[in-house]
Amino acid sequence: MRAGWIALGMVFAGTVHAQAPWSPADLDTIASMRLSQVPAAPADASNRHERDPRAIALGKELFFDERFSKPGNVSCATCHQPAFQFQDGKPRGRAIGETPRRTQPLAHVAHNAWFFWDGRKDSLWAQALAPLEDAREHGGTRALYAHLVAEHYRAEYEAVFGPLPDLSNVPRDAGPKGTTAERVAWRALDKTVQLAVSRVFANLGKAIAAYERTLVHTPSRFDRYAEALVRGKPRLDESERLTREEETGLALFIGRGRCNTCHTGPLMTDHYFHSTRVPPREPGRPDLGRYLGADEALADEFNCLGAFSDAQPAQCRELRFIVHGDPLLKRAFKTPGLRGVATRAPYMHAGQLASLARVIAHYAEAPESLPAERRIVQGHVMGSELLPLKLSDKEAAALVAFLATLDSTTIERATAVAKPE
Repeated sequence: MRAGWIALGMVFAGTVHAQAPWSPADLDTIASMRLSQVPAAPADASNRHERDPRAIALGKELFFDERFSKPGNVSCATCHQPAFQFQDGKPRGRAIGETPRRTQPLAHVAHNAWFFWDGRKDSLWAQALAPLEDAREHGGTRALYAHLVAEHYRAEYEAVFGPLPDLSNVPRDAGPKGTTAERVAWRALDKTVQLAVSRVFANLGKAIAAYERTLVHTPSRFDRYAEALVRGKPRLDESERLTREEETGLALFIGRGRCNTCHTGPLMTDHYFHSTRVPPREPGRPDLGRYLGADEALADEFNCLGAFSDAQPAQCRELRFIVHGDPLLKRAFKTPGLRGVATRAPYMHAGQLASLARVIAHYAEAPESLPAERRIVQGHVMGSELLPLKLSDKEAAALVAFLATLDSTTIERATAVAKPE
C-alpha cells in the first residue's frame, strides 16, 4: 500500500498544487482523517432506549420545547441552535443567566466518553439532565418536569418508558437543587416518591440523548480532497481541490505543527483532557477543569454505576478506571473536535480567544521553559502540555486557511433502531 501512496503522491504533485509529493505516512494520516472513517457510535449500555425510534422522536420534541424550563422560554435549542452547528457562537452559554463556559456543538456527540468541557458527566443522557436543574440554564426542578411530561407527553413517554408515577401529591416545584423552598418540598416527599420522580427525570435525559445521537457532520472540502487522494483520481474536480496555502496548512497540521497529536482522527479530537495554559477567564479564580470534573463524575447519581443506569457494573469501564486526583489535571479541558471550527468563534472553554489566528498564536508563543514550568495560583499547581512552536506569519495564516476547509453543516441522520420492547 505504501508503494501505491508514493506513486499517488507523485501523480498529484502536478495536478492539485500538492506540497510535493505527500509522503506515505502523510497520506496514511490524511486518509485516516476522512469523515467516512468515523465508526458507528458506540452503544451506551446505560441507556437501553437510545436507538428506539419512539425515544428519538420524543427526545426531539423535548429538545425544542421551551416549556421545559422555569420561565417557560428556554429549551435545549436556546444554546444548541441548529443553524449554528447546535451551539450559539457566544463566549459563554446564556439562557436564564450566563454559564461559565462555552456551549459545545453536538454533531457526533455520541462518540464521547465524557461530557462537558471538564467531563463531569459520563453519558450523553446524564449530560442532558444537568442544564435542566441549573439555575443559569433551564432553572427547573424534577417535580416540574415530571408534571410537564404528564401534561404534554404522557402517551409518548409511556410508550417508551412505561407508566408514569402518581403525581397527585407531588408539588409542582420540588427537587434536590433549586431554591430553599424547592429543596424543602423535595425533602418532605417519601423516598419512594423521590425515586419515582427522579426516574422520570432520568428518562427525559435518555430520550433527549437518543435524539442527539442522530446529529452528524456533513462532508467538508477537506473530505472531498482526501477522498480523491484515496481513490487515486488522475485529476481533481474544482470542488475536490485545496489551494497551495490550504495544503501548506494541512502539512503543518499533520507535521511540524503537531496539531493532530490531540486533534486526531476523523472527528479531530482524542476525546481526552489537556492543559495548554489557556488564559483563565478570571485570573484570580482559575477554572480547574478536569481536576474537579472527574470527582463530580464519580459522585453523580446519574452516572453509569448509579440507580438510574441500565448498565451492568462491568460495562462501566470508563468510570471504574477513571483517572482522578492527579494535579496535572488542573486546568485541563477536553479537546474539542475541529469540524466546522472556522465558523465557531470565539474559542477555548470560556471564549477567551477571539479568532483562530489568536488560537494559533497562543500555541506558537509557548516559551521554551513552559513544559517544566509549574506556576502556583491560589495554592494550586498549574502545569502545561505546551511545547515551543515556531511559525512564520504565512504558516500561521496557512493553518487558519486549512481549518476553514473543515466547514460543514450538522444534520439529523437516520440511524439503525432497535425493535420496541
